[in-house]
Amino acid sequence: MTTAVADPRAVAASGSVNWVTRARLISGVVLYVYVTTHFLNHALGFLSLEAMEQGRQVFLGVWRTAPGTAILYFSMITHVLLVLWSLYRRRSLIMPPREMVQIICGLLIPPALSLHIIGTRLAFVVFDLNDLYIYVLANYWMFDPLLGISMVVTLLLAWTHGSLGMYYWLRLKSWFPAVAPWIYPIVLLLPVLALAGFANAGRETMALFEAEGFGGEFASLVNIPDDPAAAEAYLYGFWYRWLSGYAVVLLLVFAGRLIRHARTDRSTQVTLTYSDGRKVTVAAGTTILEASRMAGVPHASVCGGRGRCSTCRVKVGIGAEHLPMPNADEQRVLFRVGTAAKGIRLACQVRPTHDLSVTPLLAADAQPKDAFAKASFHSGAEREIAILFADIRSFTEFSETKLPYDVVFVLNQYFRTMGSAVEAAGGRLDKFIGDGVMALFGVESDPAQGAADALVAARQMAQGLNEINANLKNDLPQPLRMGIGIHIGHVIVGDMGYAQVRSITAIGDAVNTASRLEALNKEYRSQLIVSRDVVTRAGADFSGITQKTVDVRGRAEPLDVYILDDATKVPVAEKVPA
Repeated sequence: MTTAVADPRAVAASGSVNWVTRARLISGVVLYVYVTTHFLNHALGFLSLEAMEQGRQVFLGVWRTAPGTAILYFSMITHVLLVLWSLYRRRSLIMPPREMVQIICGLLIPPALSLHIIGTRLAFVVFDLNDLYIYVLANYWMFDPLLGISMVVTLLLAWTHGSLGMYYWLRLKSWFPAVAPWIYPIVLLLPVLALAGFANAGRETMALFEAEGFGGEFASLVNIPDDPAAAEAYLYGFWYRWLSGYAVVLLLVFAGRLIRHARTDRSTQVTLTYSDGRKVTVAAGTTILEASRMAGVPHASVCGGRGRCSTCRVKVGIGAEHLPMPNADEQRVLFRVGTAAKGIRLACQVRPTHDLSVTPLLAADAQPKDAFAKASFHSGAEREIAILFADIRSFTEFSETKLPYDVVFVLNQYFRTMGSAVEAAGGRLDKFIGDGVMALFGVESDPAQGAADALVAARQMAQGLNEINANLKNDLPQPLRMGIGIHIGHVIVGDMGYAQVRSITAIGDAVNTASRLEALNKEYRSQLIVSRDVVTRAGADFSGITQKTVDVRGRAEPLDVYILDDATKVPVAEKVPA
């Protein structure tokens, strides 16, 4: 029994939405926009300190208004708390290095950035200090250079953390690969421009302080408090209390994790059985993805377990009846990739409370493109399609008399021509096997169209071979010859292979039969042998063409076929029957 998957609209209407994930994303986007505008303001310092200050007025016009302040600080608090909550909820801290880097950067930002916020915004609110850029730059370049260095590092940490978060989110969008080459340079260049502006404006600030009497003008311009020491003590005291509070919260998070682990009842453990026979026993409530990582089972997760990418998806088996319905976010992702209502769940969202058998559906090295919606046959489906095999005759003898360069050159010419013919006819090039070609027709259409397309491809392949022979007549001891076999039947189609060597292919008796028909061309000295099933499906008129009944190795029953010495003369249906 497998868990049924409801319509995502119904689930969303019930309120079953992962608001924690959504709020974390929205707050993160707000903070990234804030840092981006801050960097743009810094970059104006490359022109002048005055340009930097003018840009600050626009910056404050957005972020220091009542709505801007509320949105900014609410986002800050929300994002930090939700990150700490997600850290607490994790049953395991085992994760890929990229996720660890993002989390560490995120945890370091609040204590490091808080002193800058306190020294500017809090000083402005409490002491009416005018936190102009000249005030900030004087502090960082002259009064406390080490603090300036720490702020530069902090801003780079914030940019790295935010950029990684945005990348992990956006790379799952189908349009992102097209715009990524334009985004990457901006992401790399903006902090460089910001640092250049910060440096140039800093030098300009130091030059101003060299002028006689500027110190008094600076105090008046910035509105330094009457008792600077007391103001500084107040601000640093506030900062120390903030650091202490943040440290306590962090300790509570990790202490809570330890207490939860210590109180875990061994009787509530569950066992996950993987398709390869491995068994993993974990505490109930641990996600399937966490269980895989804890046990060292390779498991894909492009988005880092946030329920966005679908690459961690698994097919659940025994025990699926005990799983709760997916929330709206998981439901939406499953529908997006076309795998809903098939007992398929996201490993990062499912927390089993009973023993469960699972089968990861994607390779552990899955890429963002694997998260995009795909036709159902990618995951495996039965289809009636036409299969074409083609092979060069006596190419071994040719390769033994030619230099390796010549062999590779001729083969590439042949493969390019055959591949173009297959694709132009609407087929899917499956693979090159030595000097042979395998192609599929009708995978994304219907059997009749696939059969007709295969016949068109065979004719165009034969025409292409004639063109190769004409172009290379001075380089070939004799014209290249080939045999083509085509058959149609029910096969299993799916995305098969390992690691990077994966492609859509087909397996089944019809595939073997097509290969055997191609080989029979040697016996009949023909160029094309096509089964009558293909001709009937295509609705082509093969009257007058040699027809035979042949025994095909591996088949119990003989097969009716048509044999053509010249595939350029293959009849093609003018209109494919419905």
